[in-house]
Amino acid sequence: MSDFKTILDAAIQQLGGNETVQKLLGVGASALSNYRQRGQLPAAKQAILEAELAQQGWYLDLEGLQFTPLNSGQQRRVLLLITGGIAAYKALELARRLMDKGYQIRGVMTKSAMEFITPLSLSALTGEKVFTELFSLTDEAEMGHIRLARDADIVLVAPATANFLAKMAHGLADDLASTICLATDCPVMIAPAMNPNMWAHPATQANLATLKQRGVALIAPEDGDTACGEIGTGRLAEPAVIIAAIDRLLAPQQAPPLLSEAPVKGLIGRHILVTSGPTYEPIDPVRYIANHSSGKQGHALAEACAKAGAKVTLVSGPVHIPDPEGPDTEGVKTIHVTTAQEMYDACITALPADCAICAAAVADWQVVNHGTQKMKKTKTGIPKLELAENPDILASLSQHAARPDLVIGFAAETENLHLNAQAKRQRKKCDWIIANAVGGSGEDAVFGQDNNRVTLIDAHGHEDWQQTSKAKIAAKLVARIERWFNED
Repeated sequence: MSDFKTILDAAIQQLGGNETVQKLLGVGASALSNYRQRGQLPAAKQAILEAELAQQGWYLDLEGLQFTPLNSGQQRRVLLLITGGIAAYKALELARRLMDKGYQIRGVMTKSAMEFITPLSLSALTGEKVFTELFSLTDEAEMGHIRLARDADIVLVAPATANFLAKMAHGLADDLASTICLATDCPVMIAPAMNPNMWAHPATQANLATLKQRGVALIAPEDGDTACGEIGTGRLAEPAVIIAAIDRLLAPQQAPPLLSEAPVKGLIGRHILVTSGPTYEPIDPVRYIANHSSGKQGHALAEACAKAGAKVTLVSGPVHIPDPEGPDTEGVKTIHVTTAQEMYDACITALPADCAICAAAVADWQVVNHGTQKMKKTKTGIPKLELAENPDILASLSQHAARPDLVIGFAAETENLHLNAQAKRQRKKCDWIIANAVGGSGEDAVFGQDNNRVTLIDAHGHEDWQQTSKAKIAAKLVARIERWFNED
């Protein structure tokens, strides 16, 4: 027990002392003393403590009695496989940014990749030999392809072309890069980049489904103008997005809730439904109605619920951030949707659930009979769009026959925050509303930012929370949910 106390006290000291941690966890001095004596923290409190320490670069494992800097130990190694495509030039920037984060990079290039960039460029950036040939006597003598495949912490394919995805899905090994993907026993991550039609093709999507089923991590491409002149999904994800996904994949595993003579229930055995991100309502095949939601808050909530032991179903609109992961092998089940109707259908299908957290910024309206061809400018003037209301997901869940025990909505308001949010809670018949003021700039911005300032509103009143990271907001809300379920 003394070892537990020593580790906990070191963590408390790192965070600034007892009073700081009491305020962080929302407990008094006696509760903190009880945690020390019992040798146990409630799962939600432990999650808050871990998240705060991770922000400061520390890893806490109270079960394994570890308290170490996140960056300690051997330098993490990335084997970067670059395949052919115009996005290959972005791999150079990605390699440089990875090195800035402390990763060691070793490069492998396919023959088609060398049509766009040279091995010399990559080698000059990384300071490492770049491998290109499967049947090179010199390379095999220096480092055989089997060792190359296994002498890494992660294999990253960026960019991954449609052709290379097909090779991986069907187990082909006709060059060095594809052979490595079969021979490696470390995690594999792919960041595709291609023409939007190639990305949307059923063959590509089937290959992606196969790879994801096998445990390959996907960093989905982004929307926008592509090199071929078309607009759509197919651009290589930004380096920051890819690096964040690698950081998460290689971070130390979070410790499970501690066990004692009186185990904390946490959210173990609970099913939590979370919605996140925006919805896109098509006007025609090119244009759509949307909003600025990034999905960061909803994804953080899904991850925090999983960390507290819950089974999580995340229904996500189009976002440019990685799918969250849980602490176990099942992780968070993420369902990707585009429109409000698709999100509604996915939520209803996911029932029954113990709790629903509707954090998505769902479009209120859809375009009736949206065009199947791109609208053109005509002499008749600006086309008139006929709008119809989208299904109300929050209200539907609140009034469903299989209503979750606890239904939580979000309210993004530009004025009269408390009044409008409380009115929304009553109108939607949900239990809690998490309200935040949007439309600001700088420190007051919310959409797309890492920080948030919210107010929790229920039938008894409201509670303003100070501005902090969306991860901490998620941990604090999950702690409240845990308390709600477990108090008798």
